[in-house]
Amino acid sequence: MWNLIFWILCLLINFGLLAIVFYALLCLTDLEVDQMDPFVATANINRWILIEFALQATLSILLLFTGHWILFLVAVPLTFYHAMLFIRRQHLIDVTEVFRNLNADKKRRMIKLGVYMIFFIICVFRVVLFAVNFILNDDDDIASY
Repeated sequence: MWNLIFWILCLLINFGLLAIVFYALLCLTDLEVDQMDPFVATANINRWILIEFALQATLSILLLFTGHWILFLVAVPLTFYHAMLFIRRQHLIDVTEVFRNLNADKKRRMIKLGVYMIFFIICVFRVVLFAVNFILNDDDDIASY
């Protein structure tokens, strides 16, 4: 039961991370084709960056404390990258340099999107696995009473 709850929580965290990165990519793409003002785009992206960092750190800590070592080792480089950006104060997009760094920001976010998609697929698989296992074992427990 606890494994199912854990993987549902990881799935929700991962869904939030996917939504944040996809929204940032959408804002950057709109900015690139002049659909959005640079001030609005950077404000919209910067609003979600710390939440993304916190969710990624939470996911890494959950994986560490629950003993999912391989997934933790896959998640921790991105967490350290986020910590490095935060310590160097390079985590926010500057409105004056947004067009200069547009392609690099889009590439970074595409890589993040790929990593989060891999984690999302793993989490969906694990939720289905543990849900089916819980349902099948739950029926046996009811029959034994």
